Amino acid sequence: MTHRREASASMTLLHSFTLWTLLVLYTSSASATSLPGFGLKLYDPLCAESCVRSFSSLKLSCSIVSQGVHKRATHSPVFTPPKCKANNEAFLTSVASCFNTKCSEEKMSKLEAFWEESVTGTNKVPAKWTYSEALAEVQEHPAKYQLKPTDFSLNETSIAEPTTYLKQWNQLGGYRNEMEIESRYSITLVVIALGLPIVITWLGYMPYIPTIYDKLKPFMLYPSTIGTYSVRPLPFKLGNVPNIGQAAFIIIFVSLTVVFASIDYDVRQPNARFESTKREQLAYLVYRTGSFAYALLPVIVLFPSRNNILLSLSNWSQSTFILLHRWVGRIFTLLAVLHAIFALAGSKTRTSADWRSWGDSTVILSVITTVGSGLYFRKENYELFLLMHVILAVFIVVGCWYHLIKRYEVIGLDFPHHSYGQEIWLYLTCAIWFFERLVRVVRVVRLGILRSKVKDIGSGYVRIDIPHVRWGLDPGKHVFVYFPTLAPLRPWENHPFSVIPTVALRCHGSASSPTTPVSPGGSSGLEDMEKSVTQIGSKPVLPSAENSAGVTLFIKKSAGITKHLRSYDRLFTFLEGPYPGNDTRQILRCDRLLLIAGGVGITSVFALAHNHWNVKLAWSVKEDARCLVNELEPAMDAISTAQVDVRVGSRFNVTALIDEESSRGWERVGIVVSGPGSLCDESRAVVAGPCRPVSSIEASYSTTLVVSSSTEAQSTETLETSLTVPTTDVTTSTATEEATTVTTDGLTTTESTTAATTTADSATTTTIAYTVPTSFKLLADGSDADGLAVKLNGNPGRSLVFGELPDYDEVVFSFQEETGYVQYDSKDLCVYYGDSDPAAQVITCTTVLSGRQFPLSCEKPDSNQLKCTTPGKTCFTAGSDPTAGCSPTDEDWTQFYVRPYISGSFLLYLGNGNAMADELDDMDLKAVDLRLKEAKDT
Repeated sequence: MTHRREASASMTLLHSFTLWTLLVLYTSSASATSLPGFGLKLYDPLCAESCVRSFSSLKLSCSIVSQGVHKRATHSPVFTPPKCKANNEAFLTSVASCFNTKCSEEKMSKLEAFWEESVTGTNKVPAKWTYSEALAEVQEHPAKYQLKPTDFSLNETSIAEPTTYLKQWNQLGGYRNEMEIESRYSITLVVIALGLPIVITWLGYMPYIPTIYDKLKPFMLYPSTIGTYSVRPLPFKLGNVPNIGQAAFIIIFVSLTVVFASIDYDVRQPNARFESTKREQLAYLVYRTGSFAYALLPVIVLFPSRNNILLSLSNWSQSTFILLHRWVGRIFTLLAVLHAIFALAGSKTRTSADWRSWGDSTVILSVITTVGSGLYFRKENYELFLLMHVILAVFIVVGCWYHLIKRYEVIGLDFPHHSYGQEIWLYLTCAIWFFERLVRVVRVVRLGILRSKVKDIGSGYVRIDIPHVRWGLDPGKHVFVYFPTLAPLRPWENHPFSVIPTVALRCHGSASSPTTPVSPGGSSGLEDMEKSVTQIGSKPVLPSAENSAGVTLFIKKSAGITKHLRSYDRLFTFLEGPYPGNDTRQILRCDRLLLIAGGVGITSVFALAHNHWNVKLAWSVKEDARCLVNELEPAMDAISTAQVDVRVGSRFNVTALIDEESSRGWERVGIVVSGPGSLCDESRAVVAGPCRPVSSIEASYSTTLVVSSSTEAQSTETLETSLTVPTTDVTTSTATEEATTVTTDGLTTTESTTAATTTADSATTTTIAYTVPTSFKLLADGSDADGLAVKLNGNPGRSLVFGELPDYDEVVFSFQEETGYVQYDSKDLCVYYGDSDPAAQVITCTTVLSGRQFPLSCEKPDSNQLKCTTPGKTCFTAGSDPTAGCSPTDEDWTQFYVRPYISGSFLLYLGNGNAMADELDDMDLKAVDLRLKEAKDT
């Protein structure tokens, strides 16, 4: 407990330091520049700026005019240097006369300040007269000449041409108003993006609000926007689907962006710059889309940060912020593209100015980054994606900077002394990015150089013990681990893993020993649940020096750097962390905690089992992960307050598991799921589903940070459920399991095979033996291929296909009772095993069977359903021989599947009926039955 308080205090101090540092950075950047309407007043006073510009285009006696310019030309390339304006009496007195006439309501001191700063175009070249001195000259020699629109030169004190002044007033006033509106709406978008998570979280601490949240969460937070997809990606790797609550945030933000980009345009004509309303409107669209895009940059950088201050100020998870990071990034790209389109549509000529080139390049890079951030590219090579993502992001920020600064140069702003304030968003973006990197380095340096012991426990799993790291057993705690020597060319590569204190992995003794305290309030419930479990005492094991200090990781090797892990005694290691998980206070306040884990997902829920007094832990692993169970079994024995059920080689019925817990009478049940995406989504669907046996369910939900043992993090979801259970009569056909169960001290390990058992009332039944047709067609029963007949093209080694495919026709089969083979035209059917696939493709046998082919053997049909069997095999390519490297599994494959092919057709597979859902999803396999249909002569 001491370690936990120390870690919590350390995290609080670090995030407080983060907040104060960001505020200091913001203050320092704000002092250098401000946004229009928020500390920066453009063209103030507007009348004075309009006066200066009304005379600036006229030729003075000291102006520089290009050769061939006619004195009556309306758009001549006249250049008047600041020094020329500073000493030209006609210019100074004419401007002073205009000030006196147009700015009569302005204070003299304000006009004096403007004169000193801007009358010559720069404060570096002051005018020879002050405004008061110039005004005295005007009063002594008043202006008598009224300029005309056709005048080209200014040779004496003159009165500003009215139309010219009006055009300047409209242009400058309209632009100033637009810039202030952009600032107001940009700040609003940023405040909503950053403030909404905080407000929603803090409202939850107000009276009565939690009850409202509990009623809304089953409708807003649990369900996905598309089917049951949430942690699992959409088919064809189209991406991950937000839940309803996340989608609501995205819709609100997108809608506000669209609305803010569409309203409050102050178009003013006549205009000194825009000769038509259309061009002025397009220009304002250019300004606004560009301004919004710049404002979103700090949000884009902050959201995915590991040290995101919002993680401390709200109860939103990092996985949620990462999802929102992607969507805000897409909005940024859309705004950048629209910015470029509007600029192109509003330009008369397309010049090759530097600021345009930087802008075009940035837009292109933004599109590449957005498209390249799709799930397909992340899955193909995550480390390459991440590296390119960071590099492109840096180039985008640099491009935005030079696009802005070069534009300032073109319009004559003396940056950094004068600007329009948009660079403040780039200052904040860089400050957040550099501070994030700094904190990461601090976290690594604080722990120093570590040496870890790596143990290969088999089947692609490794255990990593890192000594001399003293952390408590806090739920959700995780670290980012660096193994620089495993990939010397990529020393920065790191991955997130849940951590367990090494001392927690030793056996503490019997759960029923006299020294074990009985938690209050749980006597009756615990007695009911555990009365069928035989308690077997075990001898206490004292801690040793070897395992008393340190943390342990369990990792399944993947395609990233983890594939290089093998047994090491002293592997060079860096740890970045610890990072806290999602807020588990509400979960730990529940009366009952149901923990559902799959594979190495056990490491994420292990701490929760130790931090609650009434826990059921359901952990399922594949057969090849038995080694993981063996490593963790002593630690499972030590969980004195938990009912532990471990299944090797089979999965839990999640619906039955959750319904069982909800029917036990607990007022509030917390459900935590950690494992493959399919397991998380299935659990989410059960809790959120409208057709549950329990008629009244109120739930609250949060998703913790995705933490994994691989490059692509494994999903962890937390569901806190408040259950009101009425008396419900439910009539069902139940599936029972014939299982061999070994029970030790609260740990139930089950290796099971499932046999369907249906309970029915007694009835007189007449059984008629099924006659197998002499010839029959095979039809799919179920899935999208339902009702389609098998087709072949007659050649050996070809696929069995459902649906329309060129050169494939329906064929007639026969069943050979002597061999159990299904034949067509006296030719057998076979299966072909792919690399590590959970199902083998059904094909026509070749003349000589390869090492990956096996004849398809079927039972004699006792109904119109065909049941076949093939030995389960795990194959891999060894060298250049694709037929080598197959080893048998412990179970036969008996389930038919179909897989989408081309042009709406499907391929036929026979595979493992107990395969994990995510394995089937990876191949897009859907279970079907094969139905016999007698083939009649036509």
